[in-house]
Amino acid sequence: MLVLAPRGRDAEVIAGVIVRHGVRCETVADFGALAACVMAGAATAIVTDEALHGADLAPLHDWLAAQEPWSDFPFIVLLSRRLGPGSSRAGALFSALGNVILLERPLSADTLGSATGAALRARHRQYQARAVLADRQRVSDELAALNATLETRVDERTRALAQANDRLTAEVIEREKAQQAMLQYQKMESLGQLTGGVAHDFNNLLNVVQGSMELILLTSTDAAVRRRAETAKAACERGARLTAQLLAFARNQTLDLRPLPVMGLFESVLQMARPLLGDTFEFVTGVASGTNAVLADTSQIEMALLNLVINARDAMPGGGRIVLHASRPRPPQGLLPDSAAGAYVRLAVSDNGPGMSADIAARVFEPFFTTKPVGKGTGLGLSQVYGMARQSGGIARVESMPGQGTTVEMWLPAAGAGDVPEVDTAGHEPQLAGLKVLVVEDDAFVRACMVDALALLGCEVEQAPDGAAGLDALAHGPPGVLVTDYLMPGMTGAELARQARARFAGLPVVVATGYADMDAIRDAAGGVEILRKPFLIAELGAAVRRALGAVPAT
Repeated sequence: MLVLAPRGRDAEVIAGVIVRHGVRCETVADFGALAACVMAGAATAIVTDEALHGADLAPLHDWLAAQEPWSDFPFIVLLSRRLGPGSSRAGALFSALGNVILLERPLSADTLGSATGAALRARHRQYQARAVLADRQRVSDELAALNATLETRVDERTRALAQANDRLTAEVIEREKAQQAMLQYQKMESLGQLTGGVAHDFNNLLNVVQGSMELILLTSTDAAVRRRAETAKAACERGARLTAQLLAFARNQTLDLRPLPVMGLFESVLQMARPLLGDTFEFVTGVASGTNAVLADTSQIEMALLNLVINARDAMPGGGRIVLHASRPRPPQGLLPDSAAGAYVRLAVSDNGPGMSADIAARVFEPFFTTKPVGKGTGLGLSQVYGMARQSGGIARVESMPGQGTTVEMWLPAAGAGDVPEVDTAGHEPQLAGLKVLVVEDDAFVRACMVDALALLGCEVEQAPDGAAGLDALAHGPPGVLVTDYLMPGMTGAELARQARARFAGLPVVVATGYADMDAIRDAAGGVEILRKPFLIAELGAAVRRALGAVPAT
């Protein structure tokens, strides 16, 4: 704010009042200096009427007349006397200044402060109006530029829409195929969820039956009873393989890769396949010299080989020859990162059926692709084979020609004969006699079976029906080993293990579960020993020993 008051200490007094109201001000000596400061930039000016008499108002008048439309510079003029009817010359002088507030002296500091605030607010609103006008001008300029190019943009958009319409028309058939695939996927997802739940509950039943048969075999001397128990136990083992395959189908899982003897794999798969295929098929197995073991997940590789055998059967409805062969040749160039001879085992399942054309062979690993009639196949078998091979660090491929049969190959990492783990002899295993074990299992039949099995192994067993009861039992002191089910109401076995180890650091824990995703359980519970259901009494004992650290996990 500018102050022009040439008489006495008026300028100093006015400036002091303004500063007390929080406004920065500057005093000027004469009207010429005032006009120069106004034109240089200021918010408002306070002028006493005596400073206007005889002053050259022309430069300032010209500047005020040339102001931008948003600007109306305010003046506060302090009068030494009231203007009367004959004061036309003074009125004309004030009119030349334009936006003028007249205050008659003497006046209070509050009156001067109020007038100053009003003038400043008015000037501030003018600056706001300037910003609005500038923004409107910018928008107007942009609009003008857009209008200038509107016709060109309309033409471009029209061409783009025409191209999009062409693409949309071309994709109609593909979209219908995708919708059909999605319906199939949703059906398989629902079936997978149902299968997983049924398989988990069935594992508990198998565990009870299998454990009971083992207890009968260990305690009974009646030959007829033992023979029937052996038959039931064998049926339980076949059911366990079935549930393992169902769980693998029902959920994504992390593979448990370990060295597996190739000939043992072939024998296990043929044992499952022969009842399904009957006597019209000839089976031939062959293992090349130096091909001992492959690095794979047991249940997954068995399921993959069984899928390939069943596909070979479907390709030869009248019967034929199915060959399972293993070797360690050099992979074809570019098929695998490490193409050194012997780095991978080639597991091949061949048939002498009608074969496939090149275009069909190129798509056999695609999910949901199948050449079988509706209702005869889902198109997931070979895609599961391919996914298992990729997860295992290898690859799957197919070779086929019309009239010359089909060969499906799985190239998996090789393992040496010395890598296959050997079963420890009983003489080197520590005894479990007298070991205090807490068993937590919500299924009463499974819990009773586990308690009997551990008691037979010489353990002192305490039991609890759920996680909360297990924690109550821990209040009496730490057991030697905690054996808990994973999926229980209220508290999972992983949560129970965490809370138990919070009380007793380093407590050995065995988690028994019918689910296949072992890594998820380890992540939730930390370092625990995992026991797959259904399990044998010997497997239960081995898991307890591994939890104790007596026998390292394999």
